[in-house]
Amino acid sequence: MRIILLGNAGSGKSTLSKRIIDREPAARLSLDEVAFHHGAERRPLQESIADVKSFIQSHDKWVIEGCYADIIKAILDECEELIFLNPGIDTCIAHCRSRPWEPEKFNSLEEQNDNLNNLIEWVRSYEHRTDEYGLGSHRHLYDSFNGKKRELKNTAEYENV
Repeated sequence: MRIILLGNAGSGKSTLSKRIIDREPAARLSLDEVAFHHGAERRPLQESIADVKSFIQSHDKWVIEGCYADIIKAILDECEELIFLNPGIDTCIAHCRSRPWEPEKFNSLEEQNDNLNNLIEWVRSYEHRTDEYGLGSHRHLYDSFNGKKRELKNTAEYENV
């Protein structure tokens, strides 16, 4: 099993990746862990890619999840399946509003909640962004991938993964 989950913030990537590895044990990597320095500064792309490639070489079975089309593009040939989570903006926002505290990203629940409005605005801009986080980049990556792939547009479809 070598799966990449791609999608907007709040699309359910982390939840689905955990569900997959509960069913079939594998290593899991959230690209958030390799994309940023401690703080808000994005790491150089080649450093992030090198860390992901090291992770891949260290594990036979894995699930990698994230919204970073630039990182995923560099490792796409390593996966057996690409799953594009695209449940719509309203679903992503609802997930962001209901997500539990993420201690790996925030020092406190209060800090996470203070960032919620910024996150929601960022999620809302998904369809119009032209960067590596936007729908256009995700769609291009998905459409150009020739291997096994699925686009899930409804969270009910996540149950069949």
